[in-house]
Amino acid sequence: MSDQPGRAIRYVPAENELFDFPARRQVSEKKMRASINRPPTPDAEDQEKELTLQEIINVKLIESGEKERLKELLRERLIECGWRDEMKALCRAFTRKKGRNNVTVDDLIHVITPKGRASVPDSVKAELLQRIRTFLVSAAL
Repeated sequence: MSDQPGRAIRYVPAENELFDFPARRQVSEKKMRASINRPPTPDAEDQEKELTLQEIINVKLIESGEKERLKELLRERLIECGWRDEMKALCRAFTRKKGRNNVTVDDLIHVITPKGRASVPDSVKAELLQRIRTFLVSAAL
């Protein structure tokens, strides 16, 4: 079965359907599968391309487990400095102002993201940057 001549369709269960065999979704052979923790798997012809420095660093961070450690460190530091509570308060205030039933997650993201990025303390940014630099030196990149 195919949507275009010469192009096979394979069935891939959705992440939450891994053990529910009857419930499957169609995925074209040309689509790439992605995950939060790994970059998308490229097509065979795309694998011949040279990786950018950013892609190489990302792969090394993921393979070593350092990316998860950095995310956990960031999460801890943002909680310690009160940033997380501040963002929760902004979300609550925005929701109250607009009305609970009139706010979507996309609305919150659109309003909160710029404020959130701008309010991350410089000390947290500096600590993470130092950890990344240390990793790059140790990984000899």
